[in-house]
Amino acid sequence: MRIGLHDAEREHFKHKTFPNYALMKISAFHKMQGDTVEWWQQGQQYDRVYSSKIFDFTAENPNLPPDTIKGGTGYDLKAVLPQEIEDIYPDYSIYPECNYAIGYITRGCPNKCPWCLVPLKEGGIKPYRTWQQLVRYDTDKLVLMDNNILACEYGIGQLKSLIGSGYRIDLNQGMDARLVTPEIADILCRLEWIRYIRFSCDTIGQIPHIDKVIRLFGEHGVKPYKVMVYVLVRSDLENADYRVESLKKHKGIRLYAQAERNERMGIVPNRAQLEFANRYVYGGSFRKESWKEYINNRPYLNF
Repeated sequence: MRIGLHDAEREHFKHKTFPNYALMKISAFHKMQGDTVEWWQQGQQYDRVYSSKIFDFTAENPNLPPDTIKGGTGYDLKAVLPQEIEDIYPDYSIYPECNYAIGYITRGCPNKCPWCLVPLKEGGIKPYRTWQQLVRYDTDKLVLMDNNILACEYGIGQLKSLIGSGYRIDLNQGMDARLVTPEIADILCRLEWIRYIRFSCDTIGQIPHIDKVIRLFGEHGVKPYKVMVYVLVRSDLENADYRVESLKKHKGIRLYAQAERNERMGIVPNRAQLEFANRYVYGGSFRKESWKEYINNRPYLNF
């Protein structure tokens, strides 16, 4: 069989570099069957075409064949891979620029935050893989995509067992600072990180917990510049501004703002949210001026 793969985000975004986990597993499965696997090209003939779309705002390609097998959160929250494909080791060769391993140790999340689709898609948190099942032997980098690894004793145990393994990790979804105890802080500080140790601060109530993490990390010699905090920017910009002002007191801390977007629920960020996230925070202006000063110094914004 001739198999065509379509990565909707790779087609939609000009500089998309993160590999599609499902497509790598599909590729590995079909190659094991002796099939030919390649990226889908319009006008070519395939026995089967798979398209994966992560985000609901990613444009759909209208030229895909009508019998294309579509999956991913951007298409269908409930779509899942067949178990025989889900359990297979991914084919990294289709993303030659990817020089790290990716995967999940846990799936799901016990929280039910109104802006998050994970509990609806994956249910409560549960063990999924060991880190030994995820790593590659041609790189020491492992990027974990777990949504709330600290909410699961199994996940914490896996992180602890990574200490001294020789692998460097990244938890790219942002951990929940409310779950960090002195014991967990000790584990996190003893791990080797690719770049940052990431947390989320989606509500004002999480600020003191971020403060606690910074204090505990400091006791282990880990400076704030090693910490990145994701800041959710909803329509209440005063709330987001308060969190940014509170967090930036930790000298060198990295902030990454994300404007809330959930098109299934009709939530699309407005101009002010995008300005706050994409220019005020991402551009680094938050370090030099407050959001109010930023607006006053740029009357052309006209919010």
